[in-house]
Amino acid sequence: MKSLLIIVTIAASSLMSFSVLGQKQKLTLKGQTFELHNVTGSIIEFEGKKVLKIERDLKALPFDVNNIEKTVDEPHYARLVGLEDFENGTIEVKMYSQIQNPPPYPGVAGFIGVYFRIKEDDSAFESIYVRPKVGRVNNQLFRNHAVQYISYPHAKFDTLRKSYPPGSYEGSAPVALKEWIKMRIEVNGETAEMFINDMKYSSFIVDKMLGKNKIGGVGLYVDIGTIGYFKDLKVTKGQLKKKSTSEKIDDI
Repeated sequence: MKSLLIIVTIAASSLMSFSVLGQKQKLTLKGQTFELHNVTGSIIEFEGKKVLKIERDLKALPFDVNNIEKTVDEPHYARLVGLEDFENGTIEVKMYSQIQNPPPYPGVAGFIGVYFRIKEDDSAFESIYVRPKVGRVNNQLFRNHAVQYISYPHAKFDTLRKSYPPGSYEGSAPVALKEWIKMRIEVNGETAEMFINDMKYSSFIVDKMLGKNKIGGVGLYVDIGTIGYFKDLKVTKGQLKKKSTSEKIDDI
């Protein structure tokens, strides 16, 4: 059963606007408005196209190198205004990641991705993001950390690594810094699947998402030390057709 309820697209032409004093800053492109949550941002021309540029605001939400688990994977993102009821469907976006110079700490990996099912007060959301710095390194262990799923606030990256078998909520993907990455996330009930650069098969599957909040907003995410550029965001709401397979999966 096909369901196509809403499609929103970043257009090339843009108009920048700011909210009144005391409220969150908003940036508007034709057809879309983004509200900045603990990030700084602007609409700029980048490689000949108008894009949304954001960086984490360390004044609004400080980072502690001695307490990384508590100060990353937080509500630092640009929220798409007017879309508050995303439950199932597809999120597509093109994104480009580079590291600030100098980086604020050695572990910066160009963190960039998507938040979804965001609760109105930012108290809960799901996310899939990438670490482009390690996507193509000559070390398989590092490559296996190129993609990350989290569920805020109780299942951030370090908690998942400690509480679940290796690779349960991380994986590899052919991504890199300073190049455009097209990410498509298909959300369906408790599962999510990520496709990179129009590849036929997904690079990453979340078998069971951990969040209790099942419906909410959509946002674009960067974390510590990352300059992120985004364009061509498209969100399609609706239940996806379940994929079937005739193969029996046994323990390996």
